[in-house]
Amino acid sequence: MATERWEACRRWHRRLFFTVRGRATVTTTAASAVILTVVFLLLMLLAREWAESTVWRKSERTVERVVTDIVRGRYEDVLAPRPDETPMVQVLGPDGEVVAASVELSGLPPLAAEDVRKDRMLLDRSICPEFLDECVWMFGTRVRTSPWGPGVMVIAVTPLPTLLNVWLLPLGLALITTALLALIAWWTWHTIGRTFVPVDEIRAEMAEFSARGLGHRVPVPQTGVRIQALAETVNATLERLQEATERERRFISDASHDLRNPLAALQMQLETALDEPDGFEWRPMVESALRDTRRLNDIVVDLLELSRLDSRAPVPVERIDLAGLARREVERRPPRVPITTDLAPGVLVRANPVRLARVLGNLLSNAERHATDDIRVSVARDGDDAVLEVLDDGSGIPEEARERVFERFARLRESRTRDPEGTGLGLPIAREIAEVYGGTLRIADSPRGARFVLRLPLVKDGGSPR
Repeated sequence: MATERWEACRRWHRRLFFTVRGRATVTTTAASAVILTVVFLLLMLLAREWAESTVWRKSERTVERVVTDIVRGRYEDVLAPRPDETPMVQVLGPDGEVVAASVELSGLPPLAAEDVRKDRMLLDRSICPEFLDECVWMFGTRVRTSPWGPGVMVIAVTPLPTLLNVWLLPLGLALITTALLALIAWWTWHTIGRTFVPVDEIRAEMAEFSARGLGHRVPVPQTGVRIQALAETVNATLERLQEATERERRFISDASHDLRNPLAALQMQLETALDEPDGFEWRPMVESALRDTRRLNDIVVDLLELSRLDSRAPVPVERIDLAGLARREVERRPPRVPITTDLAPGVLVRANPVRLARVLGNLLSNAERHATDDIRVSVARDGDDAVLEVLDDGSGIPEEARERVFERFARLRESRTRDPEGTGLGLPIAREIAEVYGGTLRIADSPRGARFVLRLPLVKDGGSPR
């Protein structure tokens, strides 16, 4: 039993001090304790000041009235208290002895014998004489002439409130402070607990993803902007993760399919060659196997390039004259389809020249597959962008398929007919390279054929692109 209690206590302390809810509660309660302590100390000082001021005024008012009556010759019942006056009045002679007193102080020793003997003219302080049960505020003044002789001191005392003399006020304030701190701690713990309920629900839902899959979404609470934004961000992240996972799954499936076909053909050709008799004319079969090997190499090279682009592996960059690069790429291509150019000089971008040449090469290869009589390549400036366009005069790409051609291994029917051995990775690689260098690659409208538009940031003032 003792062990269970110890474990329960330890869990409670851990929950209190090692959770956000517990730390927030402790911090808020501690800060409130400091503030309340300061406030209540100030209240005690103000209360004491107010009480002392009240009793001081009462003593002073009584002395003023007694002295006024003496000066005006009203000696009858001069020491009898009036409403709102203190009933404790003494009159001390010049030697400090009591010469007259009110009923309340009748027969008691003098209140300020030493002060009177020292010829003090005015008394105004608190005292705690032994013959009284409480501390009092004393106010006194000398009177030149009186029924009791010259130079007497008229003194009035008013008891200080008991609450200020003993432990009642501090105890009362301490009890109030404790009650308020308990209320603050409970309210903070309860409020933060209610605030974190949606977070706990999100955490519980996140823990179920291994069983439910990435298609599951966390609930979006409507209790607060921040928690709601957190849930929406989590769902958006999960959606992107699901899309990335599906793209990776499709990528692996498509890559396996495209690799399997040439591998199967190559294996079959090699097995057939081994089964042929001596003297068999093997050259055509080897040439076919070589074509399959080259296609395999192209697929592997494209997959490696995509992997580098996905990982954003750093490669050296330099200033490139886009018109010069386009001119060199056009000149080095075999004359399959005539290519006309319109290249503005001095269009500078910052990129890796090998990658940028690959973008243009992929665009030209795509245009050659679909062009009938002509391909046009242009380089120009457009505001802060360098623009390279490749336009063919083929049948074009339907608007609904313009984004699909940039998906990995996606090939339209016409592409498969014109180039059965294509990998379907050229255009996706070109777009990835454009985006790596802060640009875009899209298919724009054109009267005829397909118009690919590459935009890259210009190099300004010989510095970095925008």
